[in-house]
Amino acid sequence: MKVLVTGATGFVGTQIVRSLSESGHTVRIFARNELSPKVRSLVPEFSTELACGDILDPPSLKNAMVGVEAVIHLVGIISEVGKNTFENVHAIGTRNVVEAANAAGVRRFIHMSALGTRPVAQARYHQTKWAAEESVRQCGIPFTIFRPSLIYGRQDQFVNTFARIARWSPIVPLIGRPEARFQPVAVELVARAFVLSLTEERAINQTNDLCGPERLTLAEMVDSILLVTGRQGLKWHVPSGLARAQARFLEFLFGRLLGKAAPLNRDQLIMLEEGNIGNPEPADFLFGLRHNSFGEGIARYLRGKSGDSA
Repeated sequence: MKVLVTGATGFVGTQIVRSLSESGHTVRIFARNELSPKVRSLVPEFSTELACGDILDPPSLKNAMVGVEAVIHLVGIISEVGKNTFENVHAIGTRNVVEAANAAGVRRFIHMSALGTRPVAQARYHQTKWAAEESVRQCGIPFTIFRPSLIYGRQDQFVNTFARIARWSPIVPLIGRPEARFQPVAVELVARAFVLSLTEERAINQTNDLCGPERLTLAEMVDSILLVTGRQGLKWHVPSGLARAQARFLEFLFGRLLGKAAPLNRDQLIMLEEGNIGNPEPADFLFGLRHNSFGEGIARYLRGKSGDSA
């Protein structure tokens, strides 16, 4: 099957491209910059086709869809900068991709949403993810929507960030409600579900949570990271008022002055306060997903890094 992948150069996208290639699918990646290091690495490594464009540019999407049988749409952001707002990227961008896929006669559409997405959400991230899901549900193409929880793996920006903090600082800051729980899931299992859904008829027009079986607080996940890396650190829960002030400042500094995505924003704070849990059983059964514990999973790529850059 010829599959167009948007967001292919990201953490999850790279793993999905690898899994598609190993499964014998023909892969075409959709990227904004053909000269980026990630694109120049992916194309030869997995013998992918390349289509250049932007999900906010419908003509480029039309060209990318020629000859495509399925689309895996992964593009998403966790922090806004410039024209890359939640509304533009999640809602309008997804609508553009869906319309181009429809016009090209694409037969399967697999969409990356997020756990916690719902009609009435406090976070704009989740609000626009819901709008994106609605575009997919109404597109007329047989679809599958996945809602992953926190995804971890060798190149993730969550576990590795805390491992770096623990290496350099005796204090590990924790943000969000201490009781909030999460169900981290390995990136390899996320990729497996996406790829198998292309040919799994029981997945058609279904929305599935992708999450691990453990419901862990942020403090418990940090404890696992410290244990695996052999580090010690004092965990400090940042007061909510201070965290909100920091997020506002970082949004202004990075978004307004530096033109970059802020490392922390108010939407992320809302989601950390809410937690991120779901029901893994339907997807686990349908796609044969077998989970390691969070500690076992992160040990595969963190162990041995305690003396190196994580």
